[in-house]
Amino acid sequence: MKWYKTIDFYITWKYLGTFFYAIALILSIAIVFDISENLDEFLSKEIPTKDIIVDYYLNFIPYFANLFSPLFTFIAVIYFTSKMAYNTEIIAILSSGVSFSRFMRPYLVSALIIGIFSFLLGNFIIPPANKTMIGFRQKYIKSNTVSTEQNIHRQIEPGVYIYMKSFNNNVGRPFTLEKFEDGKLKEKLTARSISWKEETQKWVINNYSKRVIYDDHEDLSKGYQIDTTLSMTPQDFVVMKNEMETYTTPDLLKEIKLMKMRGINYVEWELEKHRRIANPFSTFILTVIGMSLASRKIKGGLGLHLGLGLLLAFSYILFMQISTVFAISGSTPPFVAIWIPNLCYAVIAFFVYRWAAK
Repeated sequence: MKWYKTIDFYITWKYLGTFFYAIALILSIAIVFDISENLDEFLSKEIPTKDIIVDYYLNFIPYFANLFSPLFTFIAVIYFTSKMAYNTEIIAILSSGVSFSRFMRPYLVSALIIGIFSFLLGNFIIPPANKTMIGFRQKYIKSNTVSTEQNIHRQIEPGVYIYMKSFNNNVGRPFTLEKFEDGKLKEKLTARSISWKEETQKWVINNYSKRVIYDDHEDLSKGYQIDTTLSMTPQDFVVMKNEMETYTTPDLLKEIKLMKMRGINYVEWELEKHRRIANPFSTFILTVIGMSLASRKIKGGLGLHLGLGLLLAFSYILFMQISTVFAISGSTPPFVAIWIPNLCYAVIAFFVYRWAAK
């Protein structure tokens, strides 16, 4: 390929080789620590080895690989570029007439490969893997990943709202259902409790009173028990920790749309949606910063380069966590919370690149 020379392939090989080696190393350490933490559970419950390997650790690997991807992108670039700088390889390349922007090309191509890899993992491969991994933990380890909602107030279909103070063991207490037409209350049902019957796949409303409002009069009725079908199931009120991470992006978008209709808090789901795009994009930003910092020969050598790189990488992660907290509290829109760190570090990348190119 005329636009991609031997030196480009050399840099790409260095970049991707260092990146995947670093990821493999940290994953090996993470797996060892996880095994030591869960070994008692694995042995005491006699969990089949096949389930541990196939259902848990084969799904554990892509999740943590993608989680650590931005950090090790940065470290990989800093490490091998700094070594090239101190072996005077970069000086030789630039002295041959290659511009700094042209020298950046293989870095950006490598970042694109990692970005696409991260995008596919985060949007389509990891969610089903997370679902299997969580299912394994619920089946064997019984971790506290599932709970039920309290003070439920939501729209189950257009114009139909329900309220329950609590929902446990397929029983909600107390229960209220309201129907509106053109913004006006047309029907209200209140009951001591509502329970789900698996045999009939219907809801049973207990000790209820029903009020139907017409233009010129109201009808009141009371009863001990009534079976009914509603646009909801007990699963709708089960809260799984980090449930949004088990949905592929198309399913995530559908769920967010449904949650908006039902009036459920979907901020964390919106954050997950934007994070899946922002994380691959951050690969380019961190690559430019890392390459620009490490391409200059400065006092302190590789240690100083790695120190500066880790400082910037961890400050980026900290910035992302802080902005996420602001979004969950409702003070910052999810889109802004996820993209502000990238935009700020894109500005840093621009100035660091200009400094290095001089």
